[in-house]
Amino acid sequence: MRDLLQDIPIFYLGAIASLIAGLCTAVGALPIFFLSHISRRFQGILLGFGAGVMLAATSFSLIVPSIDYSKSQTGSTVLAAIIATIGIGIGGGFLWFSNQYFPHEHFFKGREGRNIDNLKRIWLFAIAIALHNFPEGLAVGVGFGDGDLNNGIALAIGIGLQNMPEGLVVALALMTERYSRIAAFSIALVTGLVEPVGGAIGAGMVAIAQFILPWGLAFAAGAMLFVISDEIIPESHRMGQEQEATLGVMAGFVVMMFLDITLG
Repeated sequence: MRDLLQDIPIFYLGAIASLIAGLCTAVGALPIFFLSHISRRFQGILLGFGAGVMLAATSFSLIVPSIDYSKSQTGSTVLAAIIATIGIGIGGGFLWFSNQYFPHEHFFKGREGRNIDNLKRIWLFAIAIALHNFPEGLAVGVGFGDGDLNNGIALAIGIGLQNMPEGLVVALALMTERYSRIAAFSIALVTGLVEPVGGAIGAGMVAIAQFILPWGLAFAAGAMLFVISDEIIPESHRMGQEQEATLGVMAGFVVMMFLDITLG
């Protein structure tokens, strides 16, 4: 199986893996057809778990490889640290800029970005989820950038695991907005399709120029760190569920760390 994957061009590997990870959002939303209610405590745990998975993926699958590749390219530990620092800053800045200037609305944090009143609320939600999912797809695509299947697969699995609870919470939030089960599931499915766009861009960039790889990894790490701190953790702490969310973060971090060590 691994030999078969190695024959697939990096661009297609990144796009396919990020597509599968994105579709996990819809897989996570499936329980809405069988359950009418999930407690806020459990939702907090699920969101915390997703944040923990993303945090571990950012650390072990993005930042550490970025530093390693920079060292091999430059021969300098200091330059490697500088590249990682600048890349993380640019990635975080990109998400900050997007949040400031793209109108969007979170289910729990409310409206952000430019105030455009003629946009329907559901489209503001869709833009918010797109801003959230794009860096995840980008991370998966870049993860395959050097042809290292282990790192790319570990990232894809981790992002897929994170997307499942997110898909469930998003679908539940849509149902509270009086959307039907089918509509809520369909929207969760569509939001996951943003990820292969990011995956194709990330894989394509590093496939064209390998020197971009450490920068791309650090950029994706910065973007994901911004999402974790600005969106997922605050939402997991709503309604006084801080301890449950923290337990979820720890569990998610450990699960992703284990996957990264064993697969990567």
